[in-house]
Amino acid sequence: MIHRVHSYTVLIGLVAACGWAAPARAQQPQVDKFILADTIQPVTQGELDRAIQRANADGARALLIELDTPGGLLDSTRTMAGAILSSRVPVIVYVAPAGARAGSAGFFLLESADIAAMAPGTNAGAAHPVIEMGPQPDATMMQKIENDAEAFLRSYVTKRNRNAEAAEAAVHSSHSYTAQEALDLHLIDLTAANDWELLRALDGREITRMDGTKLTLHLAGVRIEDFKPTLREELLGWLVNPNIALLFGVCGALLIYLEFNTPGTIVPGALGTLMLLLAIFALDLLPIRFTSVLLLVAALVLILLEAKFGGHGALAIAGIVCLTFGTLTLVAAPIPEMAISPWVAGAVSVAFALITLVLIRLAFRARRMKSCLGPSALVGRLASAMEPLTPEGHVLVEGEIWRAVASEPVAAGAALRVVGLENYLLHVKPATPQKP
Repeated sequence: MIHRVHSYTVLIGLVAACGWAAPARAQQPQVDKFILADTIQPVTQGELDRAIQRANADGARALLIELDTPGGLLDSTRTMAGAILSSRVPVIVYVAPAGARAGSAGFFLLESADIAAMAPGTNAGAAHPVIEMGPQPDATMMQKIENDAEAFLRSYVTKRNRNAEAAEAAVHSSHSYTAQEALDLHLIDLTAANDWELLRALDGREITRMDGTKLTLHLAGVRIEDFKPTLREELLGWLVNPNIALLFGVCGALLIYLEFNTPGTIVPGALGTLMLLLAIFALDLLPIRFTSVLLLVAALVLILLEAKFGGHGALAIAGIVCLTFGTLTLVAAPIPEMAISPWVAGAVSVAFALITLVLIRLAFRARRMKSCLGPSALVGRLASAMEPLTPEGHVLVEGEIWRAVASEPVAAGAALRVVGLENYLLHVKPATPQKP
């Protein structure tokens, strides 16, 4: 009886502990954490928007953005910086871990945060704007673009009480700063080795929001809640790689062509359509040069002409060159990480051109053969005498036995060529001159 009472007491204690633990965890203040370790483009823009919305909705004390990016698209940068500036929840941008960088567009995001921090061994800057589409502008237009980027950066750097002059130098002179240099120049607020050290250093600090209001950060005892990307965002993040998009487009086009040449197979057509649509969707998220699209169209026309008329390889070579330059320059990337690899462009172009050339020639040859069906298709084919022909006998043609008449007597096993057909009787002659 004593043991039973003791068991009940333990059980009640465990239930009470669990009952109190859940509300305690629910009441514990939290900081949402979003890791941005990718290029700046529409996919990461959507992820950041969702992270800010969630932080605003769940009452987080702050949103911690761990940043490691080489840069990206200017339009996405402006939108993301605007989302950070208008967030109700304070935003902390932390360049980490050691070896990370906030390059180019990432520098704009770093400076837009309520708190800008860097880990030792990181760097930020080199934010000179790069033209994403079309030909390079003249000096006047380039100066306008630089001035616009500087004014955009200065509009919130001064509000954050940071060094506007050093920030502008990262734009017009592409200056890049180490963590210590950025701290000394007052481009960031502090350095920290890890998340917890950063939050401890920020506890009790007063910050000035964009609207001029003061806010004290209370980060003692908070828990860090990681932000997880959705399956859709992970898929888009993978597809937005221009090399993957190019491979999907090429493979999709070949599968669709295979479906047209062998109707009814269904699988190549369905899979090819899916891959091609995914490629188009991914490339739509990236800046595309329309002159490169024209090169791709010209390449396809040249390859078709080579397959149909035969240009002794000249048209095919010209098509491969157009295809290579078209794929290589298809994405107007502001940074190398968003460009199509030269090796991928070259390999895909040559492989696609050769495969397409072979498939088209096979298709043309098959269409020519369709115009000659039945026994008449045997004219010109080689045959073998199954018995002596004096002058009639049986011959073997394309695996079939036919009666034939020879222009001269031939021995059994002799090589013959079909020269005519009359009432299902083949007319043959020796394929090689007979020995006397």
